[in-house]
Amino acid sequence: MRRTEYPRPQFVRQNWLNLNGTWGFEFDDDNQGKQEKWFLREALSNEIQVPFVYQTEESGINDRSIHEIVWYKREVDLTPKPAKRYLLHFGAVDYLTDVYVNGQLVFTHEGGYTSFEVDITEAMDNDTTQNITVRVFDPHQDETILRGKQTWEEESRSIWYTNSTGIWQTVWIEEVHEIYLQDLKLTPLFDAHKIHIEASINRQWPNLKLGYQITYKNEFVGTGEVKMENAAIDFAVDVIGGKIFNQNFHGEGRSWTPETPNLYDLNLFLYQDERVIDHVSSYFGMRKIHVENGMVYLNNKPYYQKLVLDQGYWPESLLTAPSDEAFVQDIQLAKEMGFNGCRKHQKTEDPRFLYHADRLGYLVWGEAASPAWYSKQMVDRSLKEWGEIVARDYNHPSIVTWVPVNESWGVPAIQRDRQQQHFSQTMYHYLHSVDTTRLVISNDGWSMTETDICAIHNYAHGTEEEEKKYNYFVETLNSKETILSHLSAPWSIYAEGFHHQGEPILLTEFGGIGYDVSGQPGWGYTSVKDEATFLKEYKRIMDAVSQSQILWGYCYTQLTDVEQEINGLLTYDRLPKCDLTEIKKINQQFHLPVISC
Repeated sequence: MRRTEYPRPQFVRQNWLNLNGTWGFEFDDDNQGKQEKWFLREALSNEIQVPFVYQTEESGINDRSIHEIVWYKREVDLTPKPAKRYLLHFGAVDYLTDVYVNGQLVFTHEGGYTSFEVDITEAMDNDTTQNITVRVFDPHQDETILRGKQTWEEESRSIWYTNSTGIWQTVWIEEVHEIYLQDLKLTPLFDAHKIHIEASINRQWPNLKLGYQITYKNEFVGTGEVKMENAAIDFAVDVIGGKIFNQNFHGEGRSWTPETPNLYDLNLFLYQDERVIDHVSSYFGMRKIHVENGMVYLNNKPYYQKLVLDQGYWPESLLTAPSDEAFVQDIQLAKEMGFNGCRKHQKTEDPRFLYHADRLGYLVWGEAASPAWYSKQMVDRSLKEWGEIVARDYNHPSIVTWVPVNESWGVPAIQRDRQQQHFSQTMYHYLHSVDTTRLVISNDGWSMTETDICAIHNYAHGTEEEEKKYNYFVETLNSKETILSHLSAPWSIYAEGFHHQGEPILLTEFGGIGYDVSGQPGWGYTSVKDEATFLKEYKRIMDAVSQSQILWGYCYTQLTDVEQEINGLLTYDRLPKCDLTEIKKINQQFHLPVISC
């Protein structure tokens, strides 16, 4: 069995059952499964390795053809106990999921990238075997679905990759007490030196207390108990203790940054009449991100972001990392090249990646997969998906920015269409209304409305043979007037009726140097033939970026090759295309931005 690690590192329980591994599997191309009651079948005709979709080698099927409806089935050896509840969790299933337990439909979830759970206790048999069946519908031609880089055509091409259908993150069951902790929200009150804790239980019950224990590198920071008068409770705990070297007045103290990824451990104990009935462990980082005077500040200090675009695909497993170590490898390779974070592009990544980003010190810009077309249904789907994203990932200190719209995907008329502009503004204000701890970009690339960062895409740098093109790229990056009036493709930087209001300017997509080391056909935004030219071209582009007095950070395209795209710094299977220490030297060039009030 692959992917055996605990899948929800921000909310950990010890008593859980991993359901990854061999499941029964069946294509349902004629949509006969519901009518023929496949959820009552004893077995399906094929097998698949969960959590890998059927399009991947790791699944054991490796079929790239389109099958919109698939079924899964597994028997689980589990006997229910009195006064216990059983929670069935799915990390992510693409796209519309029906879950059956012992022939009963217990839950339906729409959305391909977010987690969901269902209490299956009432559907369980009293014997030792429970039958779980999952039906997944992934309508490939619906362009209002949030699918990101997944193609809706027969084969991948250009910037679109092989589609994924079905279960692609871990499935597991937890046994909990009939009263249990349900949600946990941790908000660092950085300037107040406190952590704000919000916790809730599944239902109100008498004589309950919540105990907490906070440690920093095994040193006790705070402990206490709070009576739970209601099903939800919130309180704040001082984590600095009046000690100046614990906060970031001198150095970084105990705050969280990519350079000093300090984390506090948190244990919560739910007591009923002095008896522990639930125990959850978590962690948090004390960090603050905001914009001021045209700059991005991390923990009240100006911070220059050096990000790399990360698509989060693997050749043998597509959206699913082949192992937990694969997440660590990507982060470590990026840091070896001098990047301090990534823009996780058109994908809501597995929480295990975010855990390692928290632990290793790696900024993350979080995205949802975008739809291709605008409709009311798309709006409804986007709001629902983003609500689930924030609820799941809120506690991760590594995430510093949300990117709800990219390059006008899903809002193709936003430059002039007031309705689509309202959608962009709605997402901007919605995300700020549910999360005060992060920045929000309204439409990364161009045609922005209200935004915390002016996020610009510019691939017009060319190669040395196209000196005119490159000179224009340099000119653009060195003049605020030029960069703000510059046309990215046919659209201006801001949508009609909107303009720059002093927000920091970052170059959030550029580069894309195509360098093929595998002998496979592919494309990049520019093309080079050897390692020396690859490094020379990378330095030429980054010199222009680092010398700009306008930019407050960048995001280079991209970390790895993906399928037909050969514009990565690494190959698709994560082999360096050049000496990574040379990339790091270039990324570490001195930068002195203009600080103006």
